[in-house]
Amino acid sequence: MELLINCNTSSLAPLATPLTQQQVAHLYRRLGFSASVETIQTNTGQPAGQLIDSLINEAINQAPIPAPAWATWNSSNYPADSDAARDLRNQQREELSITYANSFLTNNLRDRLSFFWSNHLVTEIDVYECNAFLYEYLNCLQRNAIGNFKTFVSEIGLTSAMLYYLDGAYNNGNNPNENYARELYELFTLGEGNNYTEVDVTETARALTGYVLRGELGCEKVGFRADRFDAESKTIFGQSGNWGYDDVINILFAERQNEIAEFICRKLYEFFVHPDSKETFISENIIPEMAATFVANNFDIAPVLSQLFKSQHFFDTQAIGVIIKSPFDFYFNIFKEASFSYNDTTVATLINYAGLLSQRMFDPFDVAGWQRDRSWINTNFMIGRWLTIKSLLEDLYVEDEEQFRAFAMSVVGDDGLTNNNPDEIARPIIDFILPKGLLNESEYSKAFSIFRFDIDETYYEGGETASWTLAIWPQATQQVQLLMQYLVKQPEFQLK
Repeated sequence: MELLINCNTSSLAPLATPLTQQQVAHLYRRLGFSASVETIQTNTGQPAGQLIDSLINEAINQAPIPAPAWATWNSSNYPADSDAARDLRNQQREELSITYANSFLTNNLRDRLSFFWSNHLVTEIDVYECNAFLYEYLNCLQRNAIGNFKTFVSEIGLTSAMLYYLDGAYNNGNNPNENYARELYELFTLGEGNNYTEVDVTETARALTGYVLRGELGCEKVGFRADRFDAESKTIFGQSGNWGYDDVINILFAERQNEIAEFICRKLYEFFVHPDSKETFISENIIPEMAATFVANNFDIAPVLSQLFKSQHFFDTQAIGVIIKSPFDFYFNIFKEASFSYNDTTVATLINYAGLLSQRMFDPFDVAGWQRDRSWINTNFMIGRWLTIKSLLEDLYVEDEEQFRAFAMSVVGDDGLTNNNPDEIARPIIDFILPKGLLNESEYSKAFSIFRFDIDETYYEGGETASWTLAIWPQATQQVQLLMQYLVKQPEFQLK
């Protein structure tokens, strides 16, 4: 698969034409983990602005996952036996993972965003090893996913998960730890080396001291100790005073608003539109216009996403099918699009498979997060994709083969009742599953041959004696499954 260069020169002007089916599918694959055939077909022909307003409002109004019973537990709440305690922690973590992953299948933008932010404002569960901290962190991600970015940064920095992960819980006034201060600028808000100095990092670390009250029981929420705070004057971005945590956030967003806006808008662009945001290839105004919207709205996230998602640029054909699917996209997209049946055991399997392909839920690779895109594709991971998706499709077929016919019928409609030509039935299925279809007619012919299976040609092409149709032919369920098995191995399926 060749690296796709971003040649999208369309502007951020709103898309004025009604949405095509391909554009609606593109929208749902980017704003969520895709959608059913029915959802995509229902919204085909709708104005982009109307649909996007609906999805954004849905995200804004969605409640976070309810707190589990153990959300405020500390180590004293677990069994004294270490093995029993470990098993209970693992069970709780798995239950939360399944609950969260289920939201990928039922929600759209809110949890696409919360998952995105988990890879930007990164923590790793295997570092802080506390389920109560994990829930607090996830709750913060969901509540702020499409809220105000300044508020988001302020809140996430005081979660116990972040305080432990980046050593804020050990940041004493007499011995400042620079870890969080550095990542706050380098990875979370400004970008590496972008208009901050080593002195800014050092002084900021001093201002962030004091959040070191860790308790004696273990897994207790971190608190503030005034006697461990550096109460001397600090100078941050040229501003001097006895600054503390809130001052750091206020000074950062006042003095470096343009840098923050450009950095975050570029990250959002690369995640939702194209991994290459170099302005030598795209319109030089795209990122600056997004950044101006971000600043003008005091760092509210929704307005800049609304501007981007409604634009001609987002729906340009050059933006479709150009992002490599993450492991979670790879599995969850096909379940949503085909409306395959699933339960918590299925979802747990998908989470496990994604982890095998290097995307472990709540546990990114390091503080810089999963690097996405090309890192998802190598020889081992591709083989892993093929083997796991093959197993999933086979299991779904054994469980209920008719769901394959139902999916195909939902795509082709009445043609499935009367059309005896399998190639004409297969083409819209292919074009629905793949963002831009197959490369050329030769590739379509290969897929058609798979779909035709070993059924005698006379049943397809016997004129008045032709009796094959998708709706009634007994082996049609297997034909659809074989076609899907073929398509999920194609380069085009790895893209969204």
